[in-house]
Amino acid sequence: MRDQKPSIEFHLDNRSGVPPYLQLVHQVKQALRLGFLVPGDQLPTMRMVVSQVVINPNTVFKAYRELEMEGLVVSRPGQGTFVVRTLADDSLDQHDALRASLQKWIDEAFEAGLSEESVTALFVNTLQMMIKEIQK
Repeated sequence: MRDQKPSIEFHLDNRSGVPPYLQLVHQVKQALRLGFLVPGDQLPTMRMVVSQVVINPNTVFKAYRELEMEGLVVSRPGQGTFVVRTLADDSLDQHDALRASLQKWIDEAFEAGLSEESVTALFVNTLQMMIKEIQK
């Protein structure tokens, strides 16, 4: 178990159309999948999240409650909210090499003149096409 300082910083995209509480839930799940959060890690307190992203405390409560209902975190009164389950799988040890390849591809895309939105659109579209092919 690592030190108990919160190991995730939340951010909100008000233009995404995704409710703020779901953005927080998705960010925790992504951190769990990537191994950035592991069992025993403490999530930021509600007060910390409220001040960091300027959000209603009830929204943070709703997100943390959702994570708790999914069995990913547990709230300990007076202590905080702690990760109890990971979403990382056996592929975690491959992430560094894959990230390096992806960073190279992103660099090439920017060098070719693509905007951030175009890079994202190309990546997501290609991923979706590949998933459809795999599912056939």
